[in-house]
Amino acid sequence: MFLKKLSALCMWAVCAGVYADFAAAQQPSAPASSAASAAVAKPSMTVTTAQAIATSLPLRLAANGNIAAWQEASIGAEVNGLRLSEVRVSIGDRVQRGQVLAVFASESVAADVAQARAVVAEAQAQVADAAANAQRARAFQENGMMSKQQISQLLTGEQTALARLESAKAMLAVQEIRQKNTHITAPDSGIISARTATVGAVVGAGTELFRLIRQSRLEWRGEVTATELGRVRVGNAVRVTAASGTQVNGKVRMVAPTVDAQTRNALVYVDLNTTAATHSTIKAGMFARGEFELGSSDALTVPQQAVVARDGFHYVFEVGANNRVHQRRVEVGRRIGEQVEILRGLTPRAVVAVAGAGFLNDGDTVRVKP
Repeated sequence: MFLKKLSALCMWAVCAGVYADFAAAQQPSAPASSAASAAVAKPSMTVTTAQAIATSLPLRLAANGNIAAWQEASIGAEVNGLRLSEVRVSIGDRVQRGQVLAVFASESVAADVAQARAVVAEAQAQVADAAANAQRARAFQENGMMSKQQISQLLTGEQTALARLESAKAMLAVQEIRQKNTHITAPDSGIISARTATVGAVVGAGTELFRLIRQSRLEWRGEVTATELGRVRVGNAVRVTAASGTQVNGKVRMVAPTVDAQTRNALVYVDLNTTAATHSTIKAGMFARGEFELGSSDALTVPQQAVVARDGFHYVFEVGANNRVHQRRVEVGRRIGEQVEILRGLTPRAVVAVAGAGFLNDGDTVRVKP
């Protein structure tokens, strides 16, 4: 009897131990299942959104080119063999029309002028004497007291004297012009861009002494491709940015009548609205980039931050029902400030993710920040 009770107690203990082990084994299973479920579900991301809006954007044509002088005047010597005694301007100086730039030594020219005046005075005296003789000859011609040959000689002498006087006056005018040309003056207002004049140098006629940017005017010569040339018109506004970073406005003055056979580009000449301040940072010969204003057109735009570049393409993430995003491949156009034109791939008034768009994938669920 005792042995039967002992066997029953042992059986009960063994069963209790097995049950306890089974219960312990089953306890951790619930948290593990929850963790697995949590790993499958993707966490939400907080984003901001914006609506694709239809607006009007300016049409612009970008081009490269160089800044050059509108016109350059070559100022040279008109007298020969004279010594430069004074040079009054240097490169970069602003001059006015008629301002004296340099002076030649004029002693020899002054002597030539004095000699020419003396020759004129002598010729005038000869004319007076010849005129008196001719007057007497005309009086004697009526009464026959002089032969016709003598009368003809006296009348011819008067004409010869008058011709010599005119020749002497012409020589005097030449010498006075030489004396005037000993002062080199500016043919127009502007800026001296080059100088070869040196005090003490003896130069020949025609030697260039200065170069002058006429009226201080600069122009931009933009290179436009033949395919885009038809869009540019005289009078179009242009925004030019020089290599120094200075920006200046301009206007198309002329479109070249020919296209370069090598580059297939044509030059467009743009007058720049420069001032004394911009002249210090914009120089002739500088490279510059310009944008022609060609009007405006309708466009669909989104914030630039909403456009994501991946694998060589552009995408936006449209936020749909239940805040689920859908990846849309788009084609972008103009960029104006913080807005980007969408040419195709998106409908007007579509809501797209902006902040955080670069971290999204197609089908993600997001939380929209107010």
